[in-house]
Amino acid sequence: MSTEKCFAKGSSAPGPVPKDQIRIYSMRFCPFAHRARLVLNAKGIKHDTININLKDKPDWFLEKNPLGTVPTLETPAGEVIYESPITCEYLDEVYSENKLFPASPFGKAQQKMMLEHFSKVTPFFYKIPMGRKNGEDVSGLEAELKEKFSKLNEDLVNKKTKYFGGDSITMIDYMMWPWFERLELFQLKHCLDGTPELKKWTERMAEDPAVKASGLPVETYKTFYKSYMEGKPNYDYGL
Repeated sequence: MSTEKCFAKGSSAPGPVPKDQIRIYSMRFCPFAHRARLVLNAKGIKHDTININLKDKPDWFLEKNPLGTVPTLETPAGEVIYESPITCEYLDEVYSENKLFPASPFGKAQQKMMLEHFSKVTPFFYKIPMGRKNGEDVSGLEAELKEKFSKLNEDLVNKKTKYFGGDSITMIDYMMWPWFERLELFQLKHCLDGTPELKKWTERMAEDPAVKASGLPVETYKTFYKSYMEGKPNYDYGL
């Protein structure tokens, strides 16, 4: 289902969600939707995927989610859930096998706090390329991003673990991964220099089956991103 072309304004609404599945409204190149797809794949949840043209959204989609954002989940009962951290937590609670959040309330709170910190990192992935495109000096922004990466590296060093929640992948790793998968796309891979543990983390993550199942080749990202920067995003590129 995930190879389906985008639904745009004027398209007919898809039929009801199949009884034994959950539906994700997504967009193949969106890092926020990528989070929910990672969780669906990691937990082996049966789902169908409806991709949305985010520049020309169908009216029926806006009726389900007035914000018009992806990821959005829909259950067979017609319940709608949106916002990436909320969708991922919902999936972890409802599909209780292969739990991704820690069992303890404190452990879960720690991951949510870390996610709050990481939300201050993601804007750099947009500010730096946009600044470059406009011919601005982005060295200051890059130095700030390196400092943020250095703190993440320190976190792994102090914990002495392979991943941010221990020696196996947990929710926080999947919540952060989409931006690291796009480092080369944004020409920010050099910002990992000097953060050896974080670099090892990215290498381990790249080998994870859910990561492999949810991602796209760098060249595909690059072609889409070029169309996006030109103001004509080709959401169906590569299908």
